[in-house]
This record gives sequence, C-alpha cells and structure tokens, in this order.
Amino acid sequence: MVHFFIQNLFLQSGKAIEQIKEKIETAPNKGYEIGVAIGTFLPMILFFIIIFFVFKKVKDRKDF
Repeated sequence: MVHFFIQNLFLQSGKAIEQIKEKIETAPNKGYEIGVAIGTFLPMILFFIIIFFVFKKVKDRKDF
C-alpha cells in the first residue's frame, strides 16, 4: 500500500514538472515564469514549514 502511494506521488510530481515546463516554454515574458515558479514552490514550502512547527510542538509536549 505504501509502495503504491509513493509510486503515485512520483508519477504526479513528474506530470506537474512537465506542466510547469510547458507553461514556462509558452510564457509571454520573464514575469510569467517567475510567477509560475513562485506559485509552484511557495505552497510546498509553506506546507513544510507548518508541518515542521506542528511536529516541533508535538515533540516538545511533556505529557508523553
């Protein structure tokens, strides 16, 4: 089950990379390329920051 999940995750990320490349190739100017990059990576970065702080808060709890 976990193997299927990981395999599916990599397939989806591969498709996303292809879509990003296509958007950048058809971009009208550099500003659009920067917007695509920010719009792609910013949600992932924010997600990992949130997960980090949640993990840190759970780890620091003393009632374990």
